[in-house]
Amino acid sequence: MIRHAAAVAVAVLLSPALLIAQSTNFTVTTESANIHKAPSTGAAVIGHAPRGTVLAITRELGSWVKVSWPGADDGAGYVHVSWGSIAPGKVTDSNRAADITSARAAAAAAPSAITAMPPERPRAVELPAPVRPVYITPASHELGLGARMAGSPLGFGVTARAWRRNRIGVQLDASRYALASTVTPARMTSLQLEPSLLYSLPDRVTDYMWLRPYLGSGATVRRYSFGSGTQTAGESASGHGFGLQAFGGGELTFAGAPQFALSADLGYHWFPTPLAGFDIGGLALSVSGHWYVK
Repeated sequence: MIRHAAAVAVAVLLSPALLIAQSTNFTVTTESANIHKAPSTGAAVIGHAPRGTVLAITRELGSWVKVSWPGADDGAGYVHVSWGSIAPGKVTDSNRAADITSARAAAAAAPSAITAMPPERPRAVELPAPVRPVYITPASHELGLGARMAGSPLGFGVTARAWRRNRIGVQLDASRYALASTVTPARMTSLQLEPSLLYSLPDRVTDYMWLRPYLGSGATVRRYSFGSGTQTAGESASGHGFGLQAFGGGELTFAGAPQFALSADLGYHWFPTPLAGFDIGGLALSVSGHWYVK
């Protein structure tokens, strides 16, 4: 009876309360999820997680999450969010559970004989404080609204962009231009509407930024009006035209402002010249900013 009591006392003294830390989990919902060495589809695959696997997230990076992966050199891997779901949960420190199990096993294996000397009082095991992961709010980037500035000629307008599963996107730009003829005193004012289809290339994600390069192509619809700069009646005209465009660019998002993205495009516009002296086609650079509402 005394032996049993001593064993129970040792187990109780060596068993501190488990520390529970609030965290975020990633649950694999596909047949198998690839664990990459870096947050990119081009990075080496260091492991696979079958359906139902729950991984502890230590950092959320745009369309990727950094998870604990003991098989990696640094103990971490990266999983694309399309392979599972993210949900808050409670994670128990496995090291503390292992320490408690070892303490109970040691108590169960205590010597059966009781010596005359009083047993040495066991010392409480001092465990390190749990390390809480650092989170970066993931950027969903499904629907963004913003403004744009385009050159050749210089114009300003509004823009909207939407992504479908981070690969296929659509964009709609509306801009206003005003320019003078190079051969006559006439001036032209143009209202331009440009619907485009986007395709995202493999992105680049770090702890502090997310760069998504893309290619795009679409149509250009313009409504323009002319004026000679005089007050003579009949010296103004209007019309409309149709053209095409192709461009490439990149969308940059910083971890400090995950819902805002800054984009720069370089493209070529094919558009017929409406009047001599007005060249509104050719190579052009545009800069835009989008605030993603979802």
